[in-house]
Amino acid sequence: MSALDPITASVIQAGLSAAADEMFAVLKRTAMSPIIYEVLDVGTGVTDAHGELVSSGAGIPTFVGVLDKAVKRIVELTGFENIREGDMFVTNDPYYGGVTHLNDVAIAQPVFADGELFAWTASIAHWNDIGGKTPGSMAVDVSEIFQEGLRLPAVKLFEGGEPIRSVFEIIAANSRLPDFVRGDLWAQVAASRKAESRIKQLVKAYGLETCRAALQNLFEEGARRSLAGLNNLPAGTYRIEEEQDDGAVWQAAITVSPERFTVDLRGNPKQRAAPYNTSRDGAVISAQMIYKALADPSLFANAGSFRPLEVITEPGTIFHAEGNAPHGYYFETRIRLYDMLWRCMAEAMPERLPAGHFASICGTVIAGNHPDTGRRFTMVEPQMGGWGATSARDGLDAMYSCSHGETFNCPVEICEARYGLEVGHKRLNESAEGRGLHSGGRGLSVSYRLRGNAVLSAGYSRNRMPVWGLNGGGDGGTNGLTVIRVDGSGEDYAFASGVALAPGDEIVIRTANGGGWGESQAAATGRVLPL
Repeated sequence: MSALDPITASVIQAGLSAAADEMFAVLKRTAMSPIIYEVLDVGTGVTDAHGELVSSGAGIPTFVGVLDKAVKRIVELTGFENIREGDMFVTNDPYYGGVTHLNDVAIAQPVFADGELFAWTASIAHWNDIGGKTPGSMAVDVSEIFQEGLRLPAVKLFEGGEPIRSVFEIIAANSRLPDFVRGDLWAQVAASRKAESRIKQLVKAYGLETCRAALQNLFEEGARRSLAGLNNLPAGTYRIEEEQDDGAVWQAAITVSPERFTVDLRGNPKQRAAPYNTSRDGAVISAQMIYKALADPSLFANAGSFRPLEVITEPGTIFHAEGNAPHGYYFETRIRLYDMLWRCMAEAMPERLPAGHFASICGTVIAGNHPDTGRRFTMVEPQMGGWGATSARDGLDAMYSCSHGETFNCPVEICEARYGLEVGHKRLNESAEGRGLHSGGRGLSVSYRLRGNAVLSAGYSRNRMPVWGLNGGGDGGTNGLTVIRVDGSGEDYAFASGVALAPGDEIVIRTANGGGWGESQAAATGRVLPL
């Protein structure tokens, strides 16, 4: 057809978006692990035949940016001509389309209509344990990715509609929690199949060529909205250098022009023989999030939305790791990058953007045996913290980080029942950090008390360098945790794994307040205001 009427196009596009949302609902309702069905540490999406993002469900923003890249890598490795109806693929390896780390498993299914490959349905979810040297698969004392767990290099999970049993068995045999892995795996399979059926109904109702035209229309609309927003940004080149907790200095340059938003990450530290690297795709995702928030901060997002974005990385650096570099705590590197890019633009546009937020996933992993049932468990719990103040209001209290998006904390009742822990308290900070004309939001203090033996892993950045204030606002705090032993002694941690815990030990977590915005009245007048 030569032209597609806008009503038909919008109906098809809404149907594809609904398919991604249904995937999300299926995962939420059928997964085994609380990190998936309570916290919603997942992402779902639909791409076109070549892996261009069409629509996405709710969930973690950085996960949505993974799925199109995973599908493109699967197509590249498999060969477009070798993909058949009924196939399904699995990957978790950042060097084979996994993008993140081995715990995050992506499953993708091609959708055929009228004998032709039309789309892909894809999901990604955090699995509690994928092997490796420590329970929960998030060790800090590793130097190669081989030590982090089972690698799934974009292999077939189903062929012609039939499961490849050997792959299922390999996955289960390499996890300390095989029942949970099987359950979460089948939940993702069910999610893909549900979306596949919806997409096939759309194609049957409107025809293959009409649906393809609707996709092109969607991409063009994404690009149009993106360019319109880009033209509202101040043109120029903005640079930033920022010291990190370990003393390393990161840098970036962002160039804004009417047609292009360029993020230059050259000149950054070399990749490390430690789990603090990210793939180039991961760096691109951080830039995509910043660009989307600036150019078109709406739910509308597809491949066209990112056409004006250019990301320049240098192979062999922490933002473009190669070879066998480990990636276990990639999320802290990625969120630190995201936060630095945000700061770069916020200092150029302080009236438009907020101050810094606590900017860490604060991933906390406790693994052991349930003291009542003896069943093995792994608790994976991101933490909430304070968001930065804006030119118009105080920051928000106790939110997940910007990278973690629309996720939720695990309810105390679920935590205590599933893991056999006691949640001693979960309360807002009452510190004076992050003051300003508008104050940063408050972080949290959380207490977990052990009832049995367990092992702790954790990754908290912004543990030395405080959250940044903006336009004269005060700096927020720092993130970290303390293990308080039965004898009253304490041990402070930021990144750790293999920390042995005994009954009666307490873990006390503290997350930072957000940064303040603007000089406070007290500072301006010399008066002391009550907290």
